[in-house]
Amino acid sequence: MEEILRQLPQKAKEKNTENTKFFARLKKKPPKNLDYVMQELHELEFEHTDCLLCANCCKTTGPLFTDVDVVRISKHLKLRPQKFIDEYLRIDEENDYVLQQLPCTFLGADNYCSIYEVRPKACKEFPHTDRKKFHQISHLTLKNVAICPAAFTIVEKMKKSMKNGL
Repeated sequence: MEEILRQLPQKAKEKNTENTKFFARLKKKPPKNLDYVMQELHELEFEHTDCLLCANCCKTTGPLFTDVDVVRISKHLKLRPQKFIDEYLRIDEENDYVLQQLPCTFLGADNYCSIYEVRPKACKEFPHTDRKKFHQISHLTLKNVAICPAAFTIVEKMKKSMKNGL
């Protein structure tokens, strides 16, 4: 896994122009069954992908925390929401709550999340490759293929599917 993660940013960079053009075409004219195909590719990939072997998303990027996330997690940690915000979060340049530091404070050495059952919505949905209206999140997917080996593989398989008529 370490070798895959070491090579992933470069592989994503090499595919960036191709992926950018692909997603631009996809956004203009998404196939009717795109969400179904993406759901299928996502499920197939995660049948044999063990996120606990990787956890690169938790080590290199932080999720956005919604107000609902803050309330849920602070309750779980038995903290007042403002205390949780003060201890763990900051406001980024887009005015969103994000982690103060990386890797994620809640990530253990064993790659387990100490707040997994109440984790932020963004963490639950990562890498977003099974999201409805997938064609609308191409900017996010372009970032995620450089972080998540599964997302990289799913996008490569999606491009092949599209060449073969989806």
